[in-house]
Amino acid sequence: MLRVLAVDDEEPALEELLFLLRADPRVHSAEGALAATEALRRLGRAQNGGQGGADHVDVVFLDIHMAGLSGLDVAGLLTGFAAPPRVVFVTAHEDFALRAFDLKAVDYLLKPLRRERLAEAVRRVAELVEADRATRAALSASAFPSSSPSSEADAHVGTGSGTGVVPGPSRPPASPLADHISVERGGVTRFLPIADITYAEAHGDYARLYTREDSHLVRIPLSTLEERWRARGFVRIHRRHLVSVAGIEELRVDAGSLTVRVGGAVLAVSRRNARELRDLLLSDAKAGRPGNGR
Repeated sequence: MLRVLAVDDEEPALEELLFLLRADPRVHSAEGALAATEALRRLGRAQNGGQGGADHVDVVFLDIHMAGLSGLDVAGLLTGFAAPPRVVFVTAHEDFALRAFDLKAVDYLLKPLRRERLAEAVRRVAELVEADRATRAALSASAFPSSSPSSEADAHVGTGSGTGVVPGPSRPPASPLADHISVERGGVTRFLPIADITYAEAHGDYARLYTREDSHLVRIPLSTLEERWRARGFVRIHRRHLVSVAGIEELRVDAGSLTVRVGGAVLAVSRRNARELRDLLLSDAKAGRPGNGR
């Protein structure tokens, strides 16, 4: 039976979806989340708990238009999970179907929901999840065959030193991409140069990275990026924003409020962070380092 998470930022719509899901005999449990960030926290716990964990989720029913992160953003992030749940979109908009199926959605349901159409989506998911379970069971059986004296003896063959100890796994080499950050979209991993990033925006335990042409969502808190990128010229200007000092195009004071223009966006600078930003810009100017701020 299925364990379901439904995500919609409109409570009446979420309650209706949960009511219909809980009435389906193939659904073991159906929980709801009113925000994408809340859903991602739950799904993160589910991944950490493994397939048999109490928080495990088989399928996510996702609205597309939500405050903050969209359902498409969430589905894109799930492609980076080791064992992602299946995804069904539930939306009032027809325009995103192609992108939804690019993200490997099982189904795309239009609001207002029809009971029989939802039941068909649940049937599809149940068949896929059952197939997934059978595949995992078969792989597990082939990966861990029953032990035999010969196999146990082979496992204790020494390396020539006479110790009889099997060497442990070697430590992975250091990444040669220290100046890049990995981002995922549609199941494809790219390595984005950090120098191309103009600013980052907080979304709970995630951050959206902006370049001059695009944006990418990563599963890293803004506070972690702030710590990692401080030496690269990034500065916190607000609890929601981290900016590249080199990318600042304009600094403006209006009625006592400070804003910066970076990558075409105008961002507010909090009073708490204003002094550090000004000091940094002044330091760069005195040192003769090139920059866009003025």
